[in-house]
Amino acid sequence: MMSEESEPMRHIDLGSPSLEQPAAGHWFPGPPPPVYSCTLTPELVAKAREELQEKPEWRLRDAQALRDMVLKEQPNLRTRLDDAFLLRFLRARKFDYDRAMQLLLNYHTSRRAWPEVFQDLKPSTVKHVLDLGFLTVLPHPDHNGCYILCLRPGKWKANDYPFEDNIRAIYLTLEKLIQPEETQVNGIVILADYTGVGLSQASNPGPFLAKKVVSILQDSFPIRIKAVNIINEPRIFKGIFAIIKPFLKEKMAERYVLHGSDLRSLHRNIPRSVLPEEYGGVAIHLDMSAWSKTLLDSEEEFIVEFCQPDPLEGVVLPDSMLFEGEQPGGGARDDDTFRGLRSQLYYCY
Repeated sequence: MMSEESEPMRHIDLGSPSLEQPAAGHWFPGPPPPVYSCTLTPELVAKAREELQEKPEWRLRDAQALRDMVLKEQPNLRTRLDDAFLLRFLRARKFDYDRAMQLLLNYHTSRRAWPEVFQDLKPSTVKHVLDLGFLTVLPHPDHNGCYILCLRPGKWKANDYPFEDNIRAIYLTLEKLIQPEETQVNGIVILADYTGVGLSQASNPGPFLAKKVVSILQDSFPIRIKAVNIINEPRIFKGIFAIIKPFLKEKMAERYVLHGSDLRSLHRNIPRSVLPEEYGGVAIHLDMSAWSKTLLDSEEEFIVEFCQPDPLEGVVLPDSMLFEGEQPGGGARDDDTFRGLRSQLYYCY
């Protein structure tokens, strides 16, 4: 049950969660109900116990413990305190209260540190990104139950719109993906198709933006990224990865798999049964409109979630809580690093 401090979540029905016959906007599970009720199958309950140290009999007690920590340590923090929301952070940090609390604070701190991404964040503001075909989510999860986020950075050109708009679309997608409890347990897989990526895309973002993106994915968002599959990467990808790798934790860096144009290599990681024919799969043609509709139909819930006053207003955080990349003097070092890496990109190209 929710405590008196909990905030009910707006319910917007997106239709049946069945994945048997995916239809535009009607295949992804809708938001959880206002009062928490576990939706995990017995198999996922067992998986959560083994991999995340989640004990069903203690689940609500753990959520209450994290809620008490927030109210005691950060009473001015404007955050959701309902069980469903807090369980995202507990699962992402294997029910370690202190680490879950840190993740929750990072989650809100990142919003303040990057207003270009988080101000007025709602699906209608990234419709041009969705229409371009920059990203989608495949309608079927893989054999491990992971939804597959498909990115196509080659669709974007530097003069189309600011790079931050791509990050806005990715973040909204992650927020939608993390709603179902199955994603919180199984995690997601990223499939990045670098077809068409040239020097202009490779130099965007530079180290400063790359550092922010990586910091959000690793330390500021409650999602488990199980693998990042890169396909059709050009020669200059070595330069791109050189920008990103210094900011990756060792465990995350090991989850990057480069396939080149070898679809058989890709299929050893993602089964053909869930891939569209563009990637040698047997599923239907890659459909960018279904996920676009899912996000756009969720406009109201994102307005409730993001288009509100600063959740950190009145909150005093220690210097260690400054968002990664915002430390005084860090910009100059990043610029120096970028100059060196940009020369590498030109050489590779």
